[in-house]
Amino acid sequence: MGEPAAFILGEFRRTVDDRHRLALPKPLVDALGDDTRDLFLAKERAGCLSLWRAELWRDKLERRVKLIRDKLALGNLEQQIGQVQLLGRLLSTRHTDVQLDSQGRVLIPKEFRDFLGVEPSGEVVVVGAAVCVEIWSPSAWLKYLERRMPKFRRLFQHLSQ
Repeated sequence: MGEPAAFILGEFRRTVDDRHRLALPKPLVDALGDDTRDLFLAKERAGCLSLWRAELWRDKLERRVKLIRDKLALGNLEQQIGQVQLLGRLLSTRHTDVQLDSQGRVLIPKEFRDFLGVEPSGEVVVVGAAVCVEIWSPSAWLKYLERRMPKFRRLFQHLSQ
């Protein structure tokens, strides 16, 4: 998989406008890359969406789907058809193409707003997650931080060794 233009970091509070658009912070737009207009929006976990450069997302998705198709063709997943169907359902609804407009805004489609749990004029937390940008409902972000922050030092040490 290719790499983003820069390590994407930062935490910003933003408001979804009445047209369901989110203005991304300039540091995050810059980190996604100057030529980035085509993005993928993905449902990650309740209260969280992720925004990826389209070519990174497509590459990651296509490689993994090809492996699954190859396993299906070989009959290696015959006993797991229910799981393959579940995967298909989730893939069908998990992500969508979105465009970054000239002002650095992205339109959040209704199904994704519902998953995020944010209404127009509602606040979100926009976070750089190293390889993508995440959009969180404030309450989900706080819960996530409360669970994960105590493990930060160990994670940082593990990944930087």
